[in-house]
Amino acid sequence: MNLPKVVSREEWLPARLELLAQEKQAMQAQDAVTVRRRELPMVRIDKEYAFEGPAGPARLVDLFESRRQLLVYHFMFDPSWDEGCPSCSFAVDNVGRLEHLHAGDTTLALISRAPLDKLEKFRARMGWTIPWYSSAGTTFNYDFHVTNDESVAPVEYNYKDRATLEREGLTHALQGDAQAVSVFLRDGDTVYHTYSTYGRGAEVMLSTYHYLDLTPLGRQRYVTEFPYHDTYGDRSRPHSHH
Repeated sequence: MNLPKVVSREEWLPARLELLAQEKQAMQAQDAVTVRRRELPMVRIDKEYAFEGPAGPARLVDLFESRRQLLVYHFMFDPSWDEGCPSCSFAVDNVGRLEHLHAGDTTLALISRAPLDKLEKFRARMGWTIPWYSSAGTTFNYDFHVTNDESVAPVEYNYKDRATLEREGLTHALQGDAQAVSVFLRDGDTVYHTYSTYGRGAEVMLSTYHYLDLTPLGRQRYVTEFPYHDTYGDRSRPHSHH
């Protein structure tokens, strides 16, 4: 790629100030979007889900661990796989210390379709401490449109139906698992769904991307091209299941 033009500090400063003005406009726009997100109405969850976690069976309300809010990362892990999705693994690698979220009365948890023994084995390999639950045997993934199987439920991803996905060439989303982030609020034992974001919306997890966006070389690779963190330098391993 071409490197940035070399100039004097005197020439660089006006260009930086012009960009700074754009950055402030973008941040103000993002602040307005954040306000709108907090003001979204919410939907009561009346269905009982039976997850399997490290401590045994768990309901959705149990995943809050007594906190008011729950962030769920829908981690792609098909029951037939022996390893979790590499790009989802990259996302979880980017998660910082959970104590800061907990101080905000918020729990972060992972949910996947694979059985718990596979999740626990892979979590141990990756060195993660985030709570991880299996939704096997439930309709959770289908209800929140992160798994598409037309024999179970109509196809939908990122609020688009099958016809729209096909028209836009997004055929990869028509079947199987996808990643997303969902947000839930608890009022006593009553749980409400407030928000879900799919596709690039899930980049909120990727602090590595945010750091690289500050640099001249940028991201350099798609999220699906990041390998498992314990395989860097091992070119014999595939980057993705997809």
